[in-house]
Amino acid sequence: MSLRIGVDTGGTFTDLCAYDDTTGQIHVRKVSSTPEDPGQAIVRGLGELLDQIGGRGVDEVAYFAHGTTVGTNALLTGRGARTGLITTRGFRDLLELGRGRRPHMYDAQADKPVPFVPRDLRMEVTERVRHDGRVEVPLAHDEVRAAVRALRERGVVAIAVCLLYSYVRPDHERAIGEIIRAEFPEAHVSLSSEVLPEFREFERLSTVVTNAYLGPVVADYLARLRGTLAASGLRCEPHVTQSNGGVIPFVTAERLPVRLVLSGPSTGVVGAAAICAAAGFRDIITFDMGGTSSDVSLVRDGEPKVAASLEIDGRPIRSPMLDIHTVGAGGGSVAWIDSGGHLRVGPMSAGAFPGPACYGNGEEPTVTDANVVLRVLNPDYLLNGQLKIDKDASHRAVGRLAERLGMSVEATAQGIISVVTANMARAIRVISVHRGYDPRDYALVPFGGAGPLHAARLAAELGSPVIVIPEIPGAQSALGLLMTDVRSDFMRTRIVPVRPETGEELAAVLTDLSAQADAWFDSEGIEPARRSVTRAVDLRYTGQNYELGVDVPDGPVTAATIRVLVDRFHDAHERMYGYRAEDEPVEAVTFRAQAVGAVPRARVERSAPSGADLADAVVAHRSVYLAEAGGRVDCPVYDRALLDVGHRFTGPAIVEQMDSTTLLLPSDTCAVDEMRNLIIRTSRS
Repeated sequence: MSLRIGVDTGGTFTDLCAYDDTTGQIHVRKVSSTPEDPGQAIVRGLGELLDQIGGRGVDEVAYFAHGTTVGTNALLTGRGARTGLITTRGFRDLLELGRGRRPHMYDAQADKPVPFVPRDLRMEVTERVRHDGRVEVPLAHDEVRAAVRALRERGVVAIAVCLLYSYVRPDHERAIGEIIRAEFPEAHVSLSSEVLPEFREFERLSTVVTNAYLGPVVADYLARLRGTLAASGLRCEPHVTQSNGGVIPFVTAERLPVRLVLSGPSTGVVGAAAICAAAGFRDIITFDMGGTSSDVSLVRDGEPKVAASLEIDGRPIRSPMLDIHTVGAGGGSVAWIDSGGHLRVGPMSAGAFPGPACYGNGEEPTVTDANVVLRVLNPDYLLNGQLKIDKDASHRAVGRLAERLGMSVEATAQGIISVVTANMARAIRVISVHRGYDPRDYALVPFGGAGPLHAARLAAELGSPVIVIPEIPGAQSALGLLMTDVRSDFMRTRIVPVRPETGEELAAVLTDLSAQADAWFDSEGIEPARRSVTRAVDLRYTGQNYELGVDVPDGPVTAATIRVLVDRFHDAHERMYGYRAEDEPVEAVTFRAQAVGAVPRARVERSAPSGADLADAVVAHRSVYLAEAGGRVDCPVYDRALLDVGHRFTGPAIVEQMDSTTLLLPSDTCAVDEMRNLIIRTSRS
């Protein structure tokens, strides 16, 4: 027997999923996260999971993949490495100057984020490359050596290098890298020409500084975890998820930690897209609600949307990633009252410890506590009894808030749910309505431990007609790790007019990127039969300052290819901005290639009805407070493990399973499909 293991580390729980290649069975385990060292929960959970499926040994694991939030947490908490910067003379302060736009239009007092590199650790060196790649001023090697020695004396452990126009000609950055390795071999080095060979100096500088800032933290974590897993008997090469939804070996990820910023949520989107496409739903909006936050993303025609950048805490990061928007709304989000006396929820979270009040350690009222008060959540236990619930603690926590608001405990709990639902709806509108997509045309796919619990109300808020709940929603991201491929991205900025006579120039850049992809395939040992490369290019109307990415058709670049590119750009521009300017010239800016190495994947097999009686799946009845029903209502509680393919029932109802709880509102109808998904048709459809 060979096992494939996926591990997703969240703010509250660490989810582990095992797929047996021989039997096709999927096994799930949840353990409390250990934020001080996430690897502790992983190793403990792996042992418990292997015991759960028959006492198997770690040496039987043929594939191990991990989604981590270590990099993201280091960014948000400011716990990265002491970092220095070497840049072109005259550009020392670019990291603080940034762009002229305000983060909030009408807030003249908004503070910019504190740079990861203080001014005394930013070193200028003499050199200048022109925009066309000509060397105007040679690199002053002696200045570089002096700068490296000064940074070493000041205690830095990572050095970022970002020179003007290095994306056109990287020679000077490479020379600086060689000097650093000679003078300061223990330093973690990040060159912008390797991390992000694209134009826009500030965004490139911010990205390479972030990469250096995270480098030692992520590299140390992955190296320690790799050693611990090897000591426990793991023989395969462990992989980690990137923001683009693909996986790469730990040792490769240690060089480019900035590509792991969305490591945690990305594979949940990939797995959901695959499961829903097999079930006949190719246009979906994923909604991953865990203990700390909710991550939302849009999938169109079976393919997750891809973005080139995001902003975290005011700092731009450019790296290929799935288009995921995050909001501080999770089961552990704390409810509080602002200075105006209004009820707010999040972004503060109770986390794994102390956790919601009902877990027995905390006192703050959270979203989970509100659901316990309303009895939507089981008031006695979760995780099939692994986690005992203190319902009285939830009532006390929410009651203190209710007293300040002058409301009943139940009304306050319902208010918490309404506020967090509105927060999540706003997040979904950012990746749908704001970008020209109507959420009413998409199925809502909730996962994470708390996603299915809130999906019905969120669908009502958005007008979504269908909800698709995967078989193991609480561990969807861990399962998604077993449904994705090895992947890497390559890019280069080169501004070229898009017209038939420039076809050779366009083709030359794409050919060079494909060659880089081939070299990467060779370095990773990926067989030719498992290789594929997709190409894209960022286009804009001449004179515009921002671009839109469009896919490049397969095959050689011909006049027909160029017509397709221009037509796709016009369509994308009209969808994003509401108009098209077909008489305006179009130019290419940044070329991209994504290399994918196919790996064996976990498969969700179709099932036939077993003939089980639906009545046998009802394991309890519970009095639940539903505002949509006008108060308390008696709800049947279904055990999802006892639901059979073809079963149908109507809300109000609750479906419980080890890793999650699903709520059906009055008049919602649910059917179990052949993939064992719950297909909920809402009363709005």
